[in-house]
Amino acid sequence: MKSRINVITLAVTDLDRSLRFYRDGLGLASRGIVGTEYVDEVTGAAGAIAMFELDDGLILTLYPRSELAKDANVPSRPPSSPEFSLGHMVGSKAEVDAFLAKAKVAGGAITADPHQRPWGIYSGYFRDLDDHLWEIIWNPDFIP
Repeated sequence: MKSRINVITLAVTDLDRSLRFYRDGLGLASRGIVGTEYVDEVTGAAGAIAMFELDDGLILTLYPRSELAKDANVPSRPPSSPEFSLGHMVGSKAEVDAFLAKAKVAGGAITADPHQRPWGIYSGYFRDLDDHLWEIIWNPDFIP
């Protein structure tokens, strides 16, 4: 198996609201909600999703929490943000500050103000509308 991740799917409570947060609030490009005409006959999961094509072929997908649980055949649980975080690398400290400000204006909750970390990065965290945890990072050794 080649070591790569191509799609990250986030379970969301309200697909329309989360689409607006990521598209209108954070500025990620999307065609909007697609797949509304599909229902999986085996699992009963509806197919409505919102997709965002990111750099290097990575796709971020938003899928209603209840439908993702059906599709994966797992129990639906409330969100829990400290289980993992998604990292977004930017080119400067100012970009970290600006991105976190944009997330806050869009309705995200800043959980850790940006600051210089002892291991050499400058970063801060926010939670999206469904408590997914994002770290916005500037690393002087890795400029995207």
